Amino acid sequence: MDIVIYARYSSHNQTECSIEGQLEVCKQYAKQLNYNIIGEYIDRAKTGTKDNREEFLKMIDDSKNKKFKGILVYQLDRFARNRYDSAIYKKQLKDRGIKVLSARENITDDPSGILMESVLEGMAEYYSAELGLKVKRGMNLNAECCYYNGGCVPLGYKLQEVTDERFNNNLKKAIKKKYVIDDEKAPIVKKIFEMYANDNKMADIIRYLNDLGLTTAYNMPFNKSSIKRILVNKKYIGIYTYNGEEKQGIPRIIDDELFDKVQNELIRNGLYPSRRRAKTEYLLTGKLYCGTCKEKMTGVSGTSKTKKLHTYYACKNAKGSNSTCNSKQVKKDAIEDLVVGLARELLTSDNINLIANKVVEKAKEQDFTNLRIIEKNIKDVEKRKTNLLKSISQCEDDEVRKELFLELSRITDKCKEYQVLKTKEESKQILLNAIEVKYFLKQLQKGNINDFKYRKMLINILINKVYLYTNKVVVVYNINEQTKEVEKSLIKNMESSSVESVALPYVNILQLLELEHRLNL
Repeated sequence: MDIVIYARYSSHNQTECSIEGQLEVCKQYAKQLNYNIIGEYIDRAKTGTKDNREEFLKMIDDSKNKKFKGILVYQLDRFARNRYDSAIYKKQLKDRGIKVLSARENITDDPSGILMESVLEGMAEYYSAELGLKVKRGMNLNAECCYYNGGCVPLGYKLQEVTDERFNNNLKKAIKKKYVIDDEKAPIVKKIFEMYANDNKMADIIRYLNDLGLTTAYNMPFNKSSIKRILVNKKYIGIYTYNGEEKQGIPRIIDDELFDKVQNELIRNGLYPSRRRAKTEYLLTGKLYCGTCKEKMTGVSGTSKTKKLHTYYACKNAKGSNSTCNSKQVKKDAIEDLVVGLARELLTSDNINLIANKVVEKAKEQDFTNLRIIEKNIKDVEKRKTNLLKSISQCEDDEVRKELFLELSRITDKCKEYQVLKTKEESKQILLNAIEVKYFLKQLQKGNINDFKYRKMLINILINKVYLYTNKVVVVYNINEQTKEVEKSLIKNMESSSVESVALPYVNILQLLELEHRLNL
């Protein structure tokens, strides 16, 4: 089978050698299974929680040509730590006949292997979320002191390192960066504000700056967008903004009178950026189906006379004048609250133990193929070393002996490399244990049911499909032998007369995107 390798390392506690280690293990794994590697896609210092990875997206695009049948990764979290992105891209690849293979985890396609993959992805996403919280806490502390928090430094400012004892850790001095005025570039900013306030056209300002050979903070020529970004940036009046909160904490370049005049001119000229409407995310998209016609239900919204936004789910076949289904819309919050509640109820101690034991049992069955491959390579190299030493001792030709010694040096280095790989592989032999899995699931059990990210993770991990009928809701879980009935009186803002939930044995969470495999309900 023709395959490609995808390798990635993020900037957090990883280095370039992480890539080489991943490639080495993947190549040995492919060799063991007679896979033909036809290409490699490598993202360096990219995070797995985002899909804006150049090589990753190129690989997904190249998969349209179907020149390869598999994508081999060192382990699943190299592909993506975000469950939604992972499911979407794996669905695209599966439609093209392409499998995502893990060199370390070697997950099978049987039901228990599918459940194991689901938990592994969930744990990877949880780890990423925890790491994100720690980073966010650090950024919050930076913001309290108006320190630099990343991103492009606006034109007219530069960064200056300072030591802040409040951030010291284990006697280690904390070096922070604060904004200071760049005396060389600040006059450019003042000139831009003054020209615009004096009714100079945007095109004239751009031409004036570019003719002088001046550049933006990105070291690019000025254009309309870069000028607008400067004119609305509150940093120039000393305001530090983080997470929507503003505070005075940066040295100002522009006085309030000039800044306010420019804002009024922008509004008058129709150039002031309008506030974007917050995007509504429908948690059951891809999971909610019409019980009448089995078509998926999608999010719709409308505004009432009082300008209040109302959100619903509606059957695709029930929309428009040519509708073929008479099912009614359901309020978004009502159905989501119901499903989230049922998902949370599923996290009983017995179910947590059931999932954990099944996953750990499957983990113990995994062949640590990579370790055996590395050990075989070490054995082969040691044998070659022995033969070389024997040849050197018997050789009388100085030139030949010299070549043999060079080869021995190369073989010795190769042996050291394999020993390092073996040590790393041995330290990772236990993929999962019951404590780890139970801890992860118990965090889901304890989460804030009103927190959006928590609700999303709860649904993604535990809910497979939801079917909405005229008199009931049928929920399909991802674990087995679970049923639940909810009376109509407990369901707010819904017309359903009853709610029931059923479960399939270890349903693959990725099947939520495979509409062709609907249940025969």
